[in-house]
Amino acid sequence: MTCVSLRAASSALLATLALAGLAHAELKVGDKAPDFQLVGSDGKTYSLSDYRGKQPVVLAWFPKAFTGG
Repeated sequence: MTCVSLRAASSALLATLALAGLAHAELKVGDKAPDFQLVGSDGKTYSLSDYRGKQPVVLAWFPKAFTGG
């Protein structure tokens, strides 16, 4: 998965969790991550479910990377 900005990743993840009714759900070690979608720096939308069971997924973002801030 490509890097996405912290703000976009956080907003997308929170919106997805809220829409799924999981905004207040507490995940514990070993729990399955809820499905979510993020837009990569290449402009494509990636979904966790596209990779589930196929390969490990690592989300990496860098605050203020590629921004003027």
